[in-house]
Amino acid sequence: MRQVLAWVLVAWTAAYAPVWADDHPVVVELYTSQGCSSCPPADEFLATLADRDDVIALALHVDYWDYIGWKDSFAQPAFTARQKAYAISAGRRSVYTPQMIVDGMEHVVGNHPKDVGAMINKHGTQASPVELKIERKGDRLEIEAEAAYPLGEPVLVQVVRYMPSARVMINKGENAGRTVDYSNIVTEWHVLGEWDTRTTLEAEGTIEGNEPIVVILQKKGPGEVLAAARLR
Repeated sequence: MRQVLAWVLVAWTAAYAPVWADDHPVVVELYTSQGCSSCPPADEFLATLADRDDVIALALHVDYWDYIGWKDSFAQPAFTARQKAYAISAGRRSVYTPQMIVDGMEHVVGNHPKDVGAMINKHGTQASPVELKIERKGDRLEIEAEAAYPLGEPVLVQVVRYMPSARVMINKGENAGRTVDYSNIVTEWHVLGEWDTRTTLEAEGTIEGNEPIVVILQKKGPGEVLAAARLR
């Protein structure tokens, strides 16, 4: 059996070879803010992760520090809501920056590279029960996935876009007077639907723009990331 999802995100022109995610790149989400004085070291560390093929590093800028004098130009309320959902799922009462979440499971202080590195190594060696393939064909993005066995719960199919880099001069707030380089800044995070892993997943849609694209298959919660793939 097949489960088919179709969507329209928007289009470009070049054709690309398919990308398979059977090597299980590790997804690292950094929750950060331009208004947080503790965040620049974590932002710098994320830049080193962004260069790795075995890691999909994503910076999600939150808006709850905007009140202290500087409005983060990349922040979205949806990213704050996602971080809060992680906290609720983990039984925590509060959120903070900088925070890194590794494969949806490990919550680590974002400016502790040694701890984050250990979690990346741990998850990078774990086999995934899901095989994922994504491919661009002209103005189409095609997603295929298959589970080795039924997982007993629906899996979220998510498409993420990000800006590879940007430099920001910060004039107010805790980082006033600093110029900070940011990497892999998430601009869009779409949940396409839920996948019943008893079936083979096929999804397709159109995309516009040249920003890299990431597909993430994740348990609800948000919970464990089962598979991810990227087209740069």
